[in-house]
Amino acid sequence: MRRHLLLICWCLALAEPTAAAPFVPVDDAQVLERLPFRPTDPTVRELRLLHAQLILQPDNQMLAVAVARRYVELGRVTGDPRYAGYAQAALGPWWHLAEPPRDVLLLRATLHQRVHQFDFALKDLALALARNPRDAQARLTRATVLQVRGEYEAARQDCEALKGLTQPLIALTCLTGVNASSGKLRDSYRTLREALAHHPEAEPSIQAWMLAGLAEMAARAGFAHNAEQHFKAALAVDPADQYLVAAYADFLLHSGRAREAQELVKMHTRADGLLLRYALALKAQGSTSTPEVVEELRARFDASRLRGDRVHLREEARYELHLDADPRTALELAKNNWAVQKEPADARILLESALAANDFVAVRSLQAWLAESHLEDVQLTHLLETMHPGG
Repeated sequence: MRRHLLLICWCLALAEPTAAAPFVPVDDAQVLERLPFRPTDPTVRELRLLHAQLILQPDNQMLAVAVARRYVELGRVTGDPRYAGYAQAALGPWWHLAEPPRDVLLLRATLHQRVHQFDFALKDLALALARNPRDAQARLTRATVLQVRGEYEAARQDCEALKGLTQPLIALTCLTGVNASSGKLRDSYRTLREALAHHPEAEPSIQAWMLAGLAEMAARAGFAHNAEQHFKAALAVDPADQYLVAAYADFLLHSGRAREAQELVKMHTRADGLLLRYALALKAQGSTSTPEVVEELRARFDASRLRGDRVHLREEARYELHLDADPRTALELAKNNWAVQKEPADARILLESALAANDFVAVRSLQAWLAESHLEDVQLTHLLETMHPGG
């Protein structure tokens, strides 16, 4: 759901380190990546043109922001975190400034968020809001970061502050997303569903954001039929969103529909997260191709680790648990991931790994957090019900 934030923020913009750094090219003329599009694709042509202009005018702030935004969008579409490094390179002259211009500041926050450097993102967003408390893009971005971290009350305050600053649907979607994760799942689902039904004219990016939220809420509430409808509707609006593809693939896998999950992701395995779902789908079907795909996935995680990229800790934990049968390593990765972000999927892999490793201290710790946060998820409930009474 949070990937759609990028689209919403670009709309708002038009309307109005201790962690490892991403790869940054040392030469502006270096070929960064062969993009996953045809050479004649308008996206490629436009980006090449803008990048060529930026090489000649590296201090052109408006041009740099335009290039960076397109790289961020490519990261959203492809699921490849390396595009964050390319966006950072475009913003190089302003990246380390204590007080960069507003657009650069918000892009820097978005990029910090993209590589899970949430403390840096929140610092930039606090600066942006100190300059202008009515900055809707900064409010929405901060609400999203805070929700990912499980800081629901602070996120709720930013969502409330959006009222009167931007479109009512944006404020409502923000608020229902937070409320759905903190004790009001079914009420939030009904509220958001009614709002979407009453606004069929909403912009496609907002529709996709709302539908993705509805799909995830319905899945967590156990409304399987509704969840599937919402996933399909969201993908019809935004078929390129790989976060959404991954979420739907997980829904299918958890529903015992591995063949459908395989078909959904088989053309998207360039993204590590979707290759993981492909491998899980193959294994569930007993495919003879599973070892080959698992080996490729292992090599990708190794390469990611060498680059200092730790964005995919959750996916790597799932790999260790479900494909490499190493619950202890999976639990360590899941704990490290949980220290950074606390979305429902993060809770699930932490719980699965803790149960598989018979680490009931970790299980009880997560149970305490769930009770305090009031996060509702039928899958987590079912997993906890399988726990041995003496655990």
